[in-house]
Parts: sequence; C-alpha cells; structure tokens
Amino acid sequence: MDTTPPSASASASSSLASPTSMEFYDFLDRMRNPASLDLVRSIKSFIVSFSFYPPNPENDGKKVQDFFMTMEGALRDHPLWAGASDNEIDCAMEGLEKYVMTKLFSRTFACSPEDTKVDREIAEKISLLQTFLRPEHLDIPAVLRNEASWLLAEKELQKMNSFKAPREKLLCIMNCCRVINNLLLNASMSENHVLAGADDFLPVLIYVTIKANPPELHSNLKFIQLYRRQAKLVSEAAYYLTNLISAKSFIADLNARSLSINEIEFEENMQAARGANKLAHNEPDPAVEEMAARRRQGNPGPSFTMNDKERIMKGRSTYPFMEAKAGELTVGDVERLLSIYKDVVDKFTHLSEAFRQLSLSKPEFHHLGGTGGSFAQPPQPSLRKDKESIDGRGE
Repeated sequence: MDTTPPSASASASSSLASPTSMEFYDFLDRMRNPASLDLVRSIKSFIVSFSFYPPNPENDGKKVQDFFMTMEGALRDHPLWAGASDNEIDCAMEGLEKYVMTKLFSRTFACSPEDTKVDREIAEKISLLQTFLRPEHLDIPAVLRNEASWLLAEKELQKMNSFKAPREKLLCIMNCCRVINNLLLNASMSENHVLAGADDFLPVLIYVTIKANPPELHSNLKFIQLYRRQAKLVSEAAYYLTNLISAKSFIADLNARSLSINEIEFEENMQAARGANKLAHNEPDPAVEEMAARRRQGNPGPSFTMNDKERIMKGRSTYPFMEAKAGELTVGDVERLLSIYKDVVDKFTHLSEAFRQLSLSKPEFHHLGGTGGSFAQPPQPSLRKDKESIDGRGE
C-alpha cells in the first residue's frame, strides 16, 4: 500500500508525468538517428495501415498489442539499443506507445456509436445523482469523509480525458486512487478505523467518480484496457483500473436497492433532477405543449387543471434541504445548495414565461382569479345567467 500522505499526492501527477516526457523525447531523439530508418518505416507503415480498415475496437486492440510485442523484439536486436538494459528497453517502449497511440487517437478512441452512447448515458445519470447523493447513501463512514482529499481525487479523474496516451490516462486513475488509499491509511492510523479493504475503498471511489463525472468515462477505460501494453496492466495499476471499471458498472446499474435510501425518495429525487435538467436545457413542459396543441386545433380544453398544478408543485418536496436547519449544514453543502438554487430560479423563470404566454394567447381562459389566487375555469353561459339572476334579486 502506498504510504505517501494525501498532501503529497497533489504533485503526484507532475512527478509521474515527468519521466513519461523524458522517455518520449529520448525515443524521438533516437528515431531521428539515420540508423533507425528501418524502425521508422515499420512504425509509419503500421500507423498508415489503420486507415485501410473500419474501426473494430477488439481487433484494433489486438493489432496494436501484437505490434508492440514485435517492436520490442526489434528494439532489443537493433544497434541503437545494443547492450541496453531491460529498463532502457521499457522506456523506449513507453515512448513508442505514446507516439503510436497519439497518432491513432482519433481512430481508436470512442470510435463506435455504442461507446459514445454509453458515455452519454453514464454522464447523464451521474449528473442526476449529483443533485442528491450523499456519502451516507453509500454507507461511507464519517471518518472517511474528507472533502479536501475527495476534491483532489476528483481533479485527477477529470484530467484523464485531456491526455491521449493510455499510460497518462492510467496515471490519472492511479493518482486518484492513491489519494483515496492514503485517506484510508490515515484514518486507520489517526482515528483507529479498522480498514475493510475494498469494502472501504470502492464506495469512496464510486462517490468520488460521481462527484467528478469525468468526461467519456467508459471510452477512457476501454481505451486503456485495449491499448495500454498488457505487460503494464499488472499489480497496482491493474487493481486500481479494475476498481474504477467496477465503479463505472455500479453507477450504470445503480438504483434505489444499490443505496441506503428509500426507493420512493430515490425515484422522486431522480425525477426532480430530470425536471431540472429539462428546464436548464429549455425543453418544453409536456403539459404546456399539450395545451398549446389543443389551442392550435381549436379545442382549448381545460385552462389549467389541478392535476397539472400538483404535478408541477410536487417537486418542491424533493429538495433535500427543505427540512434542514442552519446548524445542520456544512461547507460541503454549499455547492449543492447553489445548484438547487439555480434549479429553482430556472423553474420559476420558465413557469412564469409559460403563464405569461398562455395569458397573452387566451386571456379569457387563462388567468388568476381575483383575490383568491386560484386558477379560474372557462366561463360557462349557464352559470353566468344564474349569477345575473341572483345579483338582480340581491339588488
């Protein structure tokens, strides 16, 4: 287990990335040597050959892995690496992997519609979960709730999509997981918390992943699995990658039974989050659209039923802080409160605009009643005559 304290992990990315850059530039320098012409031709020929075939992730991954094995043998036998140690050969292979996969990135990353669809579905689901999911829903002990460490881990995950080489993407995952691992270790030392292995580690990783919502998570994980040299997907790297793949699968299949939350509360929170997303993206409300369609067909129908009102208003009770008191809030709640505040403002703005449009189009059918503030019903001739006759007798 890594014993580096969480604070040291802030520089982990740069400390790990620096050797990567040195290996890459050393590889390029050797490739500029005229003696490497045969190697250069082999590499370029392999890259060009990819454009001859349609994308097929599984087959493409096997082709790349076979090419890496062939090139490793060629490097060991080449005069430029005569007498080179295993570590020097490994560094050259790291440079080769980065060069080849950077060149092939647009051809190999998220190259199938199915991968793109999974990425979108996971990102959308995470965006819904972010509005209400709390550590207690994943049974994360209070002693492991460290916002500073979690934020650091989130930032590492979010960096992953900015790199093109499989190794650098994997390093982002490893940095994230090391921060979490250090948090667990520190808790066991300072808080006398008995470590439960994956039972402690995975829930925290799932929560960090949901908070981070790293772009194209599925495609990044698949890219690493297919194109990172298989000899390097061992030990710590394999353990952390496997855990993040498990976290992604858990999130994709997540429902109320996966969490410590009432099923009705879970569904209400998810529905409220979907409604907020629709408003944020200016998606029309189905009830308003239905009324507009009836007006266009010359059948205005009921102006605004109580069911419509109840459906719109019931979301009010799903906000997690409705019953909270000021003393119960934490600094970590500020971001969620701001998000909920924005949702409320968006809803109010769009509903106000919808009522204004309805009022302008059919004022006799859609208006608020006098002092009572209730929704008025369409005028009915029989009721009006009765009212006139009553008023006449009253005078």
